[in-house]
Amino acid sequence: MPVLPGNGEAVTRRTEGRSEEDPASALSRGVVILFAVACGAAVANVYFAQPLLVTMGHDLAMSPALVGSVVTLTHVGYGLGLFFLVPLGDVADRRRLIVAQLLLLVVALAVVAAAHTAAILLAGMAATGLLAVVTQTLVAFAASLAPAAERGRVVGLVTSGVVIGILLARTASGLMADLAGWRSVYLASASLTALLALVLYRVLPRHGDAPPATLRYGQLLRSTITLFARERLLRLRALFGLLVFAAFSTLWSSVALPLSEAPYFLPHRAIGALGLIGVAGALAATVAGRLNDRGLSRRTTGIALALLAASWLPLAFTRSSLWALFAGVILLDLAVQAVHVTNQTLIYALHPDAGSRLIGGYMVFYSIGSATGAIAATSLYTVAGWGAVCALGAAFSCLGLVLWVFTRHSTPAPPPATKMMSGGDD
Repeated sequence: MPVLPGNGEAVTRRTEGRSEEDPASALSRGVVILFAVACGAAVANVYFAQPLLVTMGHDLAMSPALVGSVVTLTHVGYGLGLFFLVPLGDVADRRRLIVAQLLLLVVALAVVAAAHTAAILLAGMAATGLLAVVTQTLVAFAASLAPAAERGRVVGLVTSGVVIGILLARTASGLMADLAGWRSVYLASASLTALLALVLYRVLPRHGDAPPATLRYGQLLRSTITLFARERLLRLRALFGLLVFAAFSTLWSSVALPLSEAPYFLPHRAIGALGLIGVAGALAATVAGRLNDRGLSRRTTGIALALLAASWLPLAFTRSSLWALFAGVILLDLAVQAVHVTNQTLIYALHPDAGSRLIGGYMVFYSIGSATGAIAATSLYTVAGWGAVCALGAAFSCLGLVLWVFTRHSTPAPPPATKMMSGGDD
């Protein structure tokens, strides 16, 4: 499929033409919301365990080191799924692929809920992480179904579901575990996932936008690496993703530590409720998508990265003011999600026929950034305190801003999608 010459961030002519000629390809708001709900429900499974680790370990007589591996294996499974499963969306019927992955996810969640040994629990958690990448297949499918002029809006709305799922997972699992035990969390999730599989099977288009299966599986995986080697914009946006999610993880993996100590001594339930404030990031996801549709992706990225760097100033005063913490959390989540939505919209537009590979490969960098931020922040807190953690988050953020400053003129911004479709120039 040819790409518009001289503009790596432009959508392809074929996609634009299809959007003009086929009005049915436009998604209704209800279907977009269904995509968002499914994405949030799937990705939440990766984060449910974090407030439940102590209870799980006690129930299954697991050592502290083994308990810690529950989260690690879930994220390892997710990372593997991004590379090995998400690209299948480019050569398979996405509707069938999504439903199959959701049904397998139901099985994995049931295994976790019924686990009576550490080995079974760990295997179930790894499988849960592996299959939760259906989230990214859903994002790619939604992007493929959206008209070019509305793709940013659609990706923004769907990504808002991902944001809410990530931020509310800990709160929901903690409350549910208090009411009915930790196993109820995974039983409830399995039930919801099964329901979503049925609804999506009935609602999603029977013929998606995936091209014919002309690549073997090995070729498919190699082509993901080839795309990174060939597309400068993809490499650049992947670096932005790595840095902003390193900053995001720096905050969210360590903020419970100062809040559980003097002067606050907040319980885990109250700390988990902090995620409700972070849901403001979902607003940025929708706004950023609309700005991208207007051809403002470069400006949106720069403003968001500046806000991300600035967010660490109020966050540095967390020990003396919860209001400063709240302000910093809102700024940080707004900024991270604005960059994330812009990244996904732009890289999908490079080669819509390889959308799953592009988004899956990009999300590998998201995982690397998240893991780096989490490990570095928790380790740094034990030796240097909260101030050092804020300095680390600010460093990740400022690196992203510096990268934008030095690359903003060398990577052309796309014209607004509506103007491109009528043949106009930026």
